Amino acid sequence: MGRAFVYVILGGGVAAGYAALEFVKKGVSHGELCIISDEPVAPYERPALSKGFLLPEGPGNLMTRQSSNTTAHEAAASAARLPSFHTCVGANEERLTPKWYKEHGIELVLGTGVKSADVKRKTLLTATGETISYKILIVATGARALKLEEFGVSGSDAENVCYLRDIADANRLVNVMQSCPGGNAVVIGGGYVGMECAASLVIHKINVTMVFPEEHCMARLFTSKIASYYEEYYKSRGVNFIKGTVLSSFDFDSNGKVTSVNLRDGSTLSVDMVVVGIGIRPNTGLFEGQLTLEKGGIKVNGMLQSSNSSVYAIGDVAAFPVKAFGETRRLEHVDSARKSARHAVSAIMEPDKTGEFDYLPFFYSRVFTLSWQFYGDNVGEVVYYGDMSGSAFGAYWVSKGHLVGAFLEGGTKEEYEAIANATRLRPAIEDLSELERQGLRFAVTASQKPVASPAVEVRASDLLLEKPLYAWHATAGVIIAASIAAFAYFYGKKRRRW
Repeated sequence: MGRAFVYVILGGGVAAGYAALEFVKKGVSHGELCIISDEPVAPYERPALSKGFLLPEGPGNLMTRQSSNTTAHEAAASAARLPSFHTCVGANEERLTPKWYKEHGIELVLGTGVKSADVKRKTLLTATGETISYKILIVATGARALKLEEFGVSGSDAENVCYLRDIADANRLVNVMQSCPGGNAVVIGGGYVGMECAASLVIHKINVTMVFPEEHCMARLFTSKIASYYEEYYKSRGVNFIKGTVLSSFDFDSNGKVTSVNLRDGSTLSVDMVVVGIGIRPNTGLFEGQLTLEKGGIKVNGMLQSSNSSVYAIGDVAAFPVKAFGETRRLEHVDSARKSARHAVSAIMEPDKTGEFDYLPFFYSRVFTLSWQFYGDNVGEVVYYGDMSGSAFGAYWVSKGHLVGAFLEGGTKEEYEAIANATRLRPAIEDLSELERQGLRFAVTASQKPVASPAVEVRASDLLLEKPLYAWHATAGVIIAASIAAFAYFYGKKRRRW
């Protein structure tokens, strides 16, 4: 028993939805494309799970309006539910409901896991025993949440211990939140999931304590100075921070519910619920020993093509060459998932028209009334600007004499675009104090004019590529050559007349 398709997307997350839309735009025929997902629903915008999905519904919003410490934005917002956040609404594209896939002849195989993959034979074996063959496979398997048991702590199966990776996790988290209004929650982890879930718990009138081993929140991205701004804001909303320690064990009642959290520093916290956000691990198991792996993911070239030419990888699972950094990286963010999906499909359907993936790393978050965006890399010297006691401030990262990263809190759409453009241009920075003085104005000005960029070497597809120093060198060379030729021609004619 089996079926055959030209293209198969393995995984049903954000990347799968954006890839499907791109296939349709490129003219895929009915019956050629299949998406296999172990989730029971069509691809959706996963960031909504830690944001809109966790907001109170109906009467809950009336409760938030009664709080003098709740913003109008929070009070007016309503909880997100499918089909409102199916892909690709996150990029202001079509909303791809199950009906959309059917209308475009795309086969959705939902609620179905894959037991094994054979990239040589180009086949997948599903958990139901069906063999699905392909000509081209796009791996969009994403990542799974790390469990406490992987760090020697048991209790993940307790009914009031929650993770957040898929819609089933989100439904469970909402149910647990609703069961303990006014209760106490401990959030284990100070990254994306921890920070965004903590904000939602506060809106649900739950007392929150965040526990993580680092010196400050969002340690992989934020400096201590930037982190302190958000920690102080969270404290003003009632969140307590316990830093520099980790969870060691839980205490349970007779029903198996967690009643207290024991930390390695010896302290104990009474709880009604626990949210765990301690990282993720890419789902590469099906391809270990078959494809080249790097940085924890599937290594691909600038066309998102793996070591097997019929297999591509996109989203969290893909380790791809980042030209701006001159190295291979794996990026865990929705923007990378969306753009790598589009690029892979373009490379498959229109290889002669598609260049190598040139991606500028981008991260963002929105919690309470706060909203920040970050572009590039957070290495080198940091230059801060703006009022960090107010609602808008930013930072630049300068490495080897060039701007390599930019962060902005509380910016407008145009200002975020300016820091993105400036980071992509990598302008030379000669005076850090002058950069600080100009602040955001530097990015706005730099993004509006051609700026010199340093040469960057990056290996992709086993070829050495070099980014030109100036985007206009080739054009200028042509113009100069033409001018010289024209002058020589007329000068020659004059000499003959003389």
